[in-house]
Amino acid sequence: MSRKKIIDMNVFERTKSLARKKGLSLAALNDKAGLGKNTIYTWKRVKPGTEALDKVAKVLNVSTDYLLGNNEGDKQRTADLDDDDVIFTYQGKPLSEEDKALIKRLMNGKD
Repeated sequence: MSRKKIIDMNVFERTKSLARKKGLSLAALNDKAGLGKNTIYTWKRVKPGTEALDKVAKVLNVSTDYLLGNNEGDKQRTADLDDDDVIFTYQGKPLSEEDKALIKRLMNGKD
């Protein structure tokens, strides 16, 4: 088996594992990422394109480097609630400013 084939299988397996941990089937992940039918399944035999990989990484909240196996320690992307350039979402819907304020109060131990 060629090195390229091994790398591609790792991308597919890593994606499959992360999707499962998030309670998503690969079909559901494929749909949420807005990819063509069965795109992720093709990663078993074909190297994923950068655009498709980026879309999947965003849905899974990981870096494309993590999906590629380039940096195991960088699994989760992080952002600060005070960062106005980041749109925080829950179940696909953006958090309101009131929701973000409530989260901050709860994190600070205030009701």
